[in-house]
Amino acid sequence: MVADAAPSPMSVAPPRAPAGLQARAWLARRSEALAIPLGAAVGGFLLFSLFLLALGKSPLALADLVWRGGFGSAFALQNSLQRAAPLLFAALCVALPARLGLVVIGGEGAIVLGGLAAAVIAQPLSGASPLVALPAMALFAMVVGGIWIGAVGFLQAYRGVNATIASLLMSYIAIAVSNHLIENVFRDPASLNKPSTYGIGDANMIGQIPGVGVHWGLGFGILACLVAYLLMDRTTLGFAARIAGGNVRAAQIQGLPVGRLIVGLTALGGAFAALAGFFEVAAVQGNANATLAAGYGYTGILIAFLARQNPLAIPPVALLLGGIEASSGLIQRRLQLPDATVLVLEGLLFLVVLVSETFYGRFKIFNPHLWAQKQAVGA
Repeated sequence: MVADAAPSPMSVAPPRAPAGLQARAWLARRSEALAIPLGAAVGGFLLFSLFLLALGKSPLALADLVWRGGFGSAFALQNSLQRAAPLLFAALCVALPARLGLVVIGGEGAIVLGGLAAAVIAQPLSGASPLVALPAMALFAMVVGGIWIGAVGFLQAYRGVNATIASLLMSYIAIAVSNHLIENVFRDPASLNKPSTYGIGDANMIGQIPGVGVHWGLGFGILACLVAYLLMDRTTLGFAARIAGGNVRAAQIQGLPVGRLIVGLTALGGAFAALAGFFEVAAVQGNANATLAAGYGYTGILIAFLARQNPLAIPPVALLLGGIEASSGLIQRRLQLPDATVLVLEGLLFLVVLVSETFYGRFKIFNPHLWAQKQAVGA
């Protein structure tokens, strides 16, 4: 009899790792996205501690004040949540284009223009029901913010203008234009010491979430993060964006509309940022004024990077940064430090987060493909 032929190497299934090893590999891959940003945050605080020690201040005292001022009581937590609400939208303005490999840092301009647009459109709707006026204000704000940041995407996609530089410069333009319009064209003559637009009316003011004590911008911000996650991680549009972000040339060869993806996602990010301005007008201030440029757009950059552009990670990071900013007044009074101290802390955090980007894929514990071969096959 003729002996059976040896099986072809192509017909032999590769050995599978044991279930336990597969579970550890799954956990390791996902732990990296948490461990490195967390380590970067700790590293930033340690650097800031050296700064405090050089000034003769106690880092432990600072940590205690941050806890007490941001999270240590119901009032402090409410304040932190209030500050976190606009940061959710501002971070999405950075996180969505980042899936395409773009760094858009001009969300501050979209916030300011969105707030101004909401206040302006409220005037001809002063006699309308809030059920009509509020959605119209939000929609008009989103359109204006979407067009403004979408223009950055257009310049990047069709004119080769760097999105980071374009968005930053357009943010300065937006703030200047907004201040001019508030102080001249749309100014309420009764606003003497603090130029502002006409008020939107008490009937159009958005109330608070029952039992929370924070306006509804927080709830809609969390909902926006959930929608952004589903869009980017559970739809073909998000899949196409990830392909384009990984390799633009490969995406073009596959026939993906890279230009439209860039314009669309930057416009969507701008629309989200504009909602932060809308809620600042409709839930906090009641009109548009210079305080719309409160720096939320710039803090949103740090939040998006700490969250690794993951919309589901944005809310807890926004709460952390909101708590730090909420404690700034207490830090200033108790430690006799300037009010820009918190900005120094945020700057150091951002610097360390940027440096930490170089560590991804380098640690063996987080990368199963770097594990020893005998471990991979369960030998």
